[in-house]
Amino acid sequence: MRAEPAVHIQGVHKSFGGSCTALENFSAVLAKSAVTGLVGPDGAGKTTLIRLIAGLLEPDRGRIQVFDLDTTTDTSRIQRQLGYMPQRFGLYEDMTVEENLDLYADLQGLEREARKDRYRALLQMTGLAPFTRRLAGHLSGGMKQKLGLACVLVGNPRLLLLDEPTVGVDPVSRRELWQILYSQVRSGGLTVLLSTAYLDEAERCQEVILIHRGRPMGQGPPDDFRRRMEGRVYQVRAPASLRRRLQKNLYAVPEIVDSVVQAEGVRIITRTPALPTLEIPALIDISPATPNLEDYFVGTLAQLSPRPEKRALTLPARRAAGKDEPVIVVEHLKRRFGNFYAVKDISFEVGRGEVFGLLGANGAGKTTTFRMLCGLLPVSEGKARVAGVDLRRAPAKARARLGYMAQKFSLYGQLSVEENLTFFSGVYGLKRPVRKQRLDWALNTFDLTPFVAHKAVDLPLGYKQRLAMACALLHQPDILFLDEPTSGVDPLARREFWRRINALAEQKVTVMVTTHFMEEAEYCDRLVIMQAGTILAEGTPAEIRRHAETADNPTPTLEDAFIRLIGATVQTSS
Repeated sequence: MRAEPAVHIQGVHKSFGGSCTALENFSAVLAKSAVTGLVGPDGAGKTTLIRLIAGLLEPDRGRIQVFDLDTTTDTSRIQRQLGYMPQRFGLYEDMTVEENLDLYADLQGLEREARKDRYRALLQMTGLAPFTRRLAGHLSGGMKQKLGLACVLVGNPRLLLLDEPTVGVDPVSRRELWQILYSQVRSGGLTVLLSTAYLDEAERCQEVILIHRGRPMGQGPPDDFRRRMEGRVYQVRAPASLRRRLQKNLYAVPEIVDSVVQAEGVRIITRTPALPTLEIPALIDISPATPNLEDYFVGTLAQLSPRPEKRALTLPARRAAGKDEPVIVVEHLKRRFGNFYAVKDISFEVGRGEVFGLLGANGAGKTTTFRMLCGLLPVSEGKARVAGVDLRRAPAKARARLGYMAQKFSLYGQLSVEENLTFFSGVYGLKRPVRKQRLDWALNTFDLTPFVAHKAVDLPLGYKQRLAMACALLHQPDILFLDEPTSGVDPLARREFWRRINALAEQKVTVMVTTHFMEEAEYCDRLVIMQAGTILAEGTPAEIRRHAETADNPTPTLEDAFIRLIGATVQTSS
């Protein structure tokens, strides 16, 4: 029997400017005292739907009821009963944790005498009790998200709307956020609608609404969607040295709609419940795999439209070099801010053409390490060589040999696609006619020609990502630095992105990447996991996973290993 509805959405239509349809005849029901996930690709209409439920937008047609109140006529009554955490939640970074709570308590009309007990409960639940006097700007990314959640919960809402709350948050903090949510659902009967680009997170929801181009693709428990994929998902096991090429070759098979590097091989989705005939070496094994929600999402979207023809990401021939020559060398590297060491005596090497992952919890020191290796922060102590250049002596010379794609996309929003490319070509010192050739290459290779006159700020997130990568590759760098490049990007855009990265690695471009998304860390040849400025573990994904092997969990995931390593460090230090 279906639970009593908290939100009832009936035939809602919403467009912007008359030509952009965000939602079309959208209907759904959200159950009371449950967590519902809203999942869809970039531009599907997730944020628009959340804003409509919050009463921040009005539908062009249709009706939305929240606790039997109409969002158009009873807006203020509804808003007194809900908490809303947008993608860029408004914490005041020059105010303390407690001052932020005070501000939101004032905004939500929480009586003074009720605040002490409410603050105590929220601070204990979020683990922020020791940090009430710390400035919000000095918190880690995960702690900021927990403070944001505490601020929207301070008024004890009945409905909580969360728009991608875990973007850029490490796996440990993500699990803590989910524990907080479910504790509120169980203890206070809270109803939660949460949008996410991470399908493994949506698996935690009691129900899921899949949305595509403003229309619902389906609604139900994650198990319902998983069952529909039975017989279409397989694990192809192969040596690590063959995974990258194997994934590329399998994706080229018409009967296969998806291939993704995973664990000891490649995970594939077939077009129908039958394994096609494949010409593969005898040392490769194929077996059925247990479907998950992401399989349904990717497999269904792949069936809705023909596979686009992708232009090969081809760079000019790389410089001749020895196969094992390291292009990044870090020896006893340290970075100090005043008396605080953000990076404490770390060492590692990265070979030419290697995809190397730098992982860690928020505040672990990985971004500081990254910025030092890009020449954006001076080294306090130790050695760092990039492309044969000593960063302490010639950081500008090193920067000319590398490309950098920042976490928040270092694009100029008010400039067009063409203007951004032209600007970055000038920054990298490209002269005519080379500049014209490289701009044409970028537009064609990344399928940006239809958007050449569009402002960067108006591009869908996946196309912003393409433009940022194109800008980073204009000068044909030896090394590409990627700082959380797929944060908040949907699974389809992530797959396209990693196909491009694999193509670069095959051409001996060295790639260093930071990520909080453990499944995509499987694409790396080797990883280091950092915590508190030090390296906890280093090795291939398979070697890292072994840190979490137990009798109860003989085949752990990278996320299992990450959480086990970080958790062991926290317990040791406490």
